[in-house]
Amino acid sequence: MREYTTDKLRNVALVGHQGSGKTTLVEALLFNTGAVSRLGRIEEKTTVSDWEDEEKERGISLSTSLIPLEFSDHKINVLDTPGYTDFQGEVKNAIRVADSVIVVVDAVSGVEVGTQLAWEYAEAYQQPIVVVVNKLDRENASFDRTMTSLRESFPEYKFIPVMIPIGEEANFKGVVNLITLKAYLGAGAERSDLPADIVDTAKAAHTVMVEAAAEADDSLIEKYFSEGDLAPEEIRDGMRKAARDAYLKTVPVFVTSGAKNIGTVPLMEAMVVYVSPPSERRVQVTPGDGGEKTFLYAPQSDSGPLAAYVFKTSNDRFVGTLNYFRIFSGSLSNDSRPYNSTRSVEERFNSLMLLRGKEQIAATTLHCGDIGVVAKLTHTKTGDTFASKDNALQISKPEFPDPLYTVALTPRTQADSAKMGTILTSLCEADPTLRWRQDPDIKQTVLEGMGEAHIAVSLARAEKLGVGIDTSVPKVPYKETVRKVGSATHRHKKQSGGAGQFGEVSMRVEPNSESNYEFKWAVVGGAVSTSFGPSIEKGINSVMERGVLAGFPIVQVRAVVFDGKEHPVDSKDIAFQTAGREAFKEAFLLGEPILLEPIMDVKITVPESMMGDILGDLNTRRGRVQGMDTIGGKSVVTAQVPHAEMLRYGNDLRSMTGGRGIYTIKFSHYDTVPSNVAQPIIAAHKAEEAAAHS
Repeated sequence: MREYTTDKLRNVALVGHQGSGKTTLVEALLFNTGAVSRLGRIEEKTTVSDWEDEEKERGISLSTSLIPLEFSDHKINVLDTPGYTDFQGEVKNAIRVADSVIVVVDAVSGVEVGTQLAWEYAEAYQQPIVVVVNKLDRENASFDRTMTSLRESFPEYKFIPVMIPIGEEANFKGVVNLITLKAYLGAGAERSDLPADIVDTAKAAHTVMVEAAAEADDSLIEKYFSEGDLAPEEIRDGMRKAARDAYLKTVPVFVTSGAKNIGTVPLMEAMVVYVSPPSERRVQVTPGDGGEKTFLYAPQSDSGPLAAYVFKTSNDRFVGTLNYFRIFSGSLSNDSRPYNSTRSVEERFNSLMLLRGKEQIAATTLHCGDIGVVAKLTHTKTGDTFASKDNALQISKPEFPDPLYTVALTPRTQADSAKMGTILTSLCEADPTLRWRQDPDIKQTVLEGMGEAHIAVSLARAEKLGVGIDTSVPKVPYKETVRKVGSATHRHKKQSGGAGQFGEVSMRVEPNSESNYEFKWAVVGGAVSTSFGPSIEKGINSVMERGVLAGFPIVQVRAVVFDGKEHPVDSKDIAFQTAGREAFKEAFLLGEPILLEPIMDVKITVPESMMGDILGDLNTRRGRVQGMDTIGGKSVVTAQVPHAEMLRYGNDLRSMTGGRGIYTIKFSHYDTVPSNVAQPIIAAHKAEEAAAHS
């Protein structure tokens, strides 16, 4: 592949709901540019984008693929993102490094939850949006219905068709270019006159587009008002201006069938015309001196300060680590030594390359705006910035959603146990939506991600890297506390010839809303020496972590030692530790002990027709609905639901909504577990203890 300068580069993120046809569309684009000799198919596991074994097996994209296209003397870097909502982190990072977002919409289904998510991310980064209505060849496909769905879902945007279809469903055979009013049949490389039956429709749509083009430029709108029309070049210029400016909220619309390779050449022409060159991009950065965030303003060029952002990392057992990066400013060459300003370390670029799916193409120099890959860096992770040492700026990272799905991990062998932490850390550093930790409350190793598929794919990657891990549903991090004051006295006395042990402690355990734990000494008259206070507290602390009621940590209590007895010879540290521990347990059980459970703030977005099912299901989960809203034809429910009821909610929501529902979840507070729910938990703990001692 030849070297491309900044003005000849275009970077687009291809986004949309799962199944909208992004990967198949990319195959058609590759075929039309001669990069492949035949169209790959997902069903045959032959697509360039979905090259990982897991992707072939599941038949869906699981990570962002970099697909450079050479077309019309330009290089178009297409970032083919996953549509499955478990992989939102991949979509966010791809949008971060693109210069325009192409939203692919299924002509049968219209706007779906994944469409809205991708749209929100594009808005968050003030990215211009282009819409491609795909799969026009399918049964029940409708361009007009899809346009209505778009306008209802995003009412603040103007959707302006630049292409309209010639025929629909099985009769879809080409597109009309509304600028030239010519027909482009098949892939669209050749133009011809319009079919007679579509002339009136095309002229009406042409007028709408001319008005949108005129509104983007003062001189064009003056000419349009005085002459009533614009020349094709002026229409193109106006639409280009509108399409490249996110603030104008004008969205050009194109129509395609990726599977039948219809309308795909005009789409590539649009990527060149309607997507800004990288020189026009501004990017938010934090200066090297750690001052306020600022921007690198356009124009960007090779001569500007180096600023390259690592948006993806993949780990391969044989190739090693691959870091994907976008150069926002400056340039990079083989054997250069850029400074990783995030980690304050210099890295050496020995093997600079371009990737097309899994195909590696060696590169010597990458110019400002290009997207490349470098292998075998030592310290660099996803989200890092390369800069120069004397201007160590950092590019702002995206904010990623909180994890939704958690599993407990158990290594299969001792060897796996030794390597598990290192491999999990490398996977989490590569994927910002993946987290692992040792949870002291439930005494388990847990892995958190965006859903079951996300976790399964991550663990499959761990296995390829040489670590076998089994999963289970994690325990719920319940807590224990008391509702009223409980008092008890415990005497520890042990005599076995020689030195004995003696200690007696009288203790109150009280509810304490101000802190998790407080120890107070209220002994008067010297019944127990204050020197035994730390011993008693040590005994209490040994109970706090493992609980009294059901084996969970104790919180929000105050332990008050108010009396006791000691022996001049036999009283010692161990005796008062034991007496303190047992007095605390007895007083705790007399203070109306209860279990507390984590309550989560949940926000669920589903099609309006499914609202009733969602509310009914929340009711069975002990959920308390806080509010309901309707946004763009979708219902949004906010509720507070116990964590125990949400452990596998993602699977259930997907089943209930056919994959058309999404949710977010965040910890809110702890609340009392109802007795009918608490009793089985307590009984199970007692049975475990009995089994352990038998």
